[in-house]
Amino acid sequence: MFSGLVEACSECLRFEGAGGGARLSIARPAGWEPLLGESIAVNGACLSVAAFDAHALQFDLSAETLARTALGALRPGAPVNLERSLRLSDRLGGHLVTGHVDAVGRIDAIRGDARAGWTFTFEVPAGFERYLVDKGCIAVHGISLTVVTPRERRFDVAVIPLTFEHTHLGSAQVGDAVHLEADLVAKYVERLLGTRAPAQR
Repeated sequence: MFSGLVEACSECLRFEGAGGGARLSIARPAGWEPLLGESIAVNGACLSVAAFDAHALQFDLSAETLARTALGALRPGAPVNLERSLRLSDRLGGHLVTGHVDAVGRIDAIRGDARAGWTFTFEVPAGFERYLVDKGCIAVHGISLTVVTPRERRFDVAVIPLTFEHTHLGSAQVGDAVHLEADLVAKYVERLLGTRAPAQR
């Protein structure tokens, strides 16, 4: 489980493999002491550390992960948001994020500046908008953000300078793919209501 507060914006070192499986190497952030098998959110996707050395963290990607995320498009030098899993004693500064990517969206527009902050508009796949609630939570590439002005297949978020500077958003461009994870509570409520008779909803 994660909080959506990015701990480090690292970079992709190497991507090896194809649709049947792959290995991803990410630059190891300074001061990080990883454990073999540890869960780390990589652009919001929960991955397990398969190997590491003084310079890199390595992750194995299954065919399922490659099919459901945009990790297969990473190339050397690409920025990568990283967050280690929460401990029970940690503060929940963002919102509950599982690291299970629900959909891949795209950046539709970027507006703003360093003084006023930025507004990002994201395009989502058809059907995903049912999870968008004004002032509700959403994880975008592993970043806990607040939904603003949800509408058909799009929503906005306000990005403060700190978030812009310390995540991949500082180098993001219109058209870039992003991982989307809907609020966990919304998905459970949808599932529970879907299993009840109409008269009980």
